Amino acid sequence: MSATFVEARPIDSDWLGWLKRELAPTSARKIRTAIIVAGAVLCVIISMALQVPQLATSAYMVFFISKESKVLTTITGVGGVIVLTIGIGATLLLYKFTYGHPELRIPGMAIALFLGMLLSRVLVIGQLGFLLGFVVAVSQSVGEAAPSPEQLVRGILWLWVALAYSIAVTVVLNLLFLPDTPKAAARPKPKRSEPDGRRLLVADALTNPAHVHFALKVTFAAMFCYIVYEAIDWSGIHTALITCVFIALETTEATMYKGTLRFVGCLIGGALALFAIVFLMPHMETIASLVVLVACVSAIAGWAATGSERISYAGLQIAFAFFYSVFQGYAPETDLDNVRNRVVGILFGLVVTGFVFHYIWPEQATAAGDRKIA
Repeated sequence: MSATFVEARPIDSDWLGWLKRELAPTSARKIRTAIIVAGAVLCVIISMALQVPQLATSAYMVFFISKESKVLTTITGVGGVIVLTIGIGATLLLYKFTYGHPELRIPGMAIALFLGMLLSRVLVIGQLGFLLGFVVAVSQSVGEAAPSPEQLVRGILWLWVALAYSIAVTVVLNLLFLPDTPKAAARPKPKRSEPDGRRLLVADALTNPAHVHFALKVTFAAMFCYIVYEAIDWSGIHTALITCVFIALETTEATMYKGTLRFVGCLIGGALALFAIVFLMPHMETIASLVVLVACVSAIAGWAATGSERISYAGLQIAFAFFYSVFQGYAPETDLDNVRNRVVGILFGLVVTGFVFHYIWPEQATAAGDRKIA
């Protein structure tokens, strides 16, 4: 993925042409966008009707799980539910020892993040290792906000419900409506550190120190952000921690490019949320009007998200910023602080991650496509 980000950036004089090519319509893109819109709308209707918490998370998960083929979407969805279940169980077990004890909870968060980011580099299906560490760490980060252990457990279990049903909806929609893709003719030979499909670990999992360095860098950046926003009592910018984890890629240059996509996408999503909160929400009285709004924004975000890796991440961030700014309950949202906090948190996370990746064990891509430690 790092090579894709670095090699495919537009030259300075061709930004407009590059963007036009990246947003060009195709039949597959239209179908995938329609599926994403349908999934997001269904999640909004189900969560609103049944009052399932974490509506923003459910709607965003449609974008996260949807892939370019039925098989990949199904594998990602099934694996995601399994890893999510393990992660929720692990965080509940950890809370038996860490609830009310930040001196234990913070190291537990750091260990979970480190293991998750390490597994994301050494496992063939690295996304599942990443998800496991991320779920445990983020679940631990909200412990102090819960007024009682009972409400904490209830909230975490509802989080599992919100994610699991959204994943199921996404997988079913893709299986029903996404056309079968033709089998690839010939797959290029994987690079030295990439999986070849015949093993559990990547080729250099046990010999390349860059994997451990990567996990340490991401853990340090994320925990630094967490400690800072907790110390200044500004938990609204918790997207800083999420940003540090989600933009991390193998090389420094690729990480910063992905961070740029996240920031641009969140600016667009935040602007759409700001417009909706100020001009549209005060006039919305039924769920039908909300569904129309969600469908329109999901279509914009989904169109970008179904593009190539060069631009798709920006689409996910448009959806992320909009959903997490607009959906804070079951009533129309009128608080503009959420929009500000999301953008500030993302910018803070980008700055911290950029500094860490630039000065601590920086990795650069060689001409052959392999990594080297500067």
